Amino acid sequence: MKPRKAYPSAVTIFGAKGDLTRRKLIPALYNLYIANHLPAIFSIWCVDFLPSDIDVFKKELLSGVNEFSRSGKADPRQWEAFAEHIYYLQGDFNKEDTYMQLKNEITAFETESKQRGIRMFYFATAPRFIETIAAALYMHKLCNNRNQHRIVVEKPFGTDLASAKKLNQFLVKRFDEKQIYRIDHYLGKETVQNIMAFRFANYVFEPLWNKKYIDHIQISVAEQVSVGKRGGYYDSSGALRDMIQNHLLQLLCIVGMDCPGAYKAETIRDAKTKVLKSVRPFTAAQVFKQVIRGQYTAGEINEVPAVAYRQEEHVAAESNTETFVAMKLFIDNKRWEGVPFFLRTGKSMTRQSSVIVVQFKDSPHKIFKDDIVPNRLIISIQPELEISLLFESKVPGLQMKLVPVEMDFTYQDAYTETLPEAYEALLLDVLHGDATLFMRADQVEAAWKVVMPVLDAWKKNPSKQLQFYKSGSWGPAVASNLLKPYAKEWFRLPSSEIVKKTAATI
Repeated sequence: MKPRKAYPSAVTIFGAKGDLTRRKLIPALYNLYIANHLPAIFSIWCVDFLPSDIDVFKKELLSGVNEFSRSGKADPRQWEAFAEHIYYLQGDFNKEDTYMQLKNEITAFETESKQRGIRMFYFATAPRFIETIAAALYMHKLCNNRNQHRIVVEKPFGTDLASAKKLNQFLVKRFDEKQIYRIDHYLGKETVQNIMAFRFANYVFEPLWNKKYIDHIQISVAEQVSVGKRGGYYDSSGALRDMIQNHLLQLLCIVGMDCPGAYKAETIRDAKTKVLKSVRPFTAAQVFKQVIRGQYTAGEINEVPAVAYRQEEHVAAESNTETFVAMKLFIDNKRWEGVPFFLRTGKSMTRQSSVIVVQFKDSPHKIFKDDIVPNRLIISIQPELEISLLFESKVPGLQMKLVPVEMDFTYQDAYTETLPEAYEALLLDVLHGDATLFMRADQVEAAWKVVMPVLDAWKKNPSKQLQFYKSGSWGPAVASNLLKPYAKEWFRLPSSEIVKKTAATI
């Protein structure tokens, strides 16, 4: 593959004083810089309404790099060279002067570089500012080149199907679809990207990737962290909007999609959208049979006391907002007809874990009495970063005795280099105009259509079947009932314990 040409780039971050900029965006851009992935000529314009001395602001960014960058503390010389490209612009997102000043600065930068380069505008702001900023960029012609100017919009993209459609319509009236990058950082994770390579570059698996051989699939994203200081946002969102509608449904797309005709952005996004449009819609009655919602109560995580969700800051005392969701979905197409997909996510759980489990059907030839464990493919996204295949093997000795064993691929053992963070991959793709890992308008709307019957049913019945679980647990016990008769409980064991305890989880 030919190296991608790096054009001069003007990066603008709206909401530059926020947590996302300090923890993710600047560390990602810094790592791209020290690895020589950024163009030789670039600028980073940081825009926020709060006043800040530029030197103080850069020190704040440096502390973020030192604390959160995968490369560790910044080398003083490299940071100094990188920081020379950072500028701070104090401005109100609602005032024209902010955009006029920004346009003057970017125009001067492009004049000095003697080349029209890439403009990237990153909306690291609250959702209420998306339309305000987008309208101003359009009005002041800051983002009017469909081939070189791009906007990056963080989730949540809308709060329901109607608002997502409205936002899409608003943006596509001002920008070409190819200029709009709806970001989901989960798609930038190395293990997630590797799922496509694993499936479509290895013929040993793809012929088995269908209803004939697969019994069921589990996609689980457990978060150990609580809502914390995000209560104000989270109480109006909940786990269904915050995680299922985007992260987990995107994982569903990658696991469930047919092989695209080529490794190109639009063919891949077509294949993913086709999966979402094939998800069987929930009826109102099915919502309370196929979806479990829960909310954490007080408990302990790693022997540290944890408060109940309703005691978190900015959370209503009688809130019915879900912090846990488990659901059973079906994809009504030729490949997956009748195969259940189980999705689960929750906060304040026992450990941080993102895992995809592909459970194959049991062996049709039961000639061994201890052949009791079906083959299982485990794709661990975090924290293990590994792919393992569980299969039966004979124990060494004079008798025919079988035990389940693992065949492992781990990034730590296979590669010496550190893995890039998700935002590094995604920001670089935006600069190069590669939309493969970003959601298209119709894909976002298709994802909202999947969850809308659930949201509507919960809205009509605010407290119906709301389950409670202790902080530090794996969620409501009744969530395991969804899996029956396919499995007794959700897969959740660390890889080191799979072989020892796997029989107990079937």
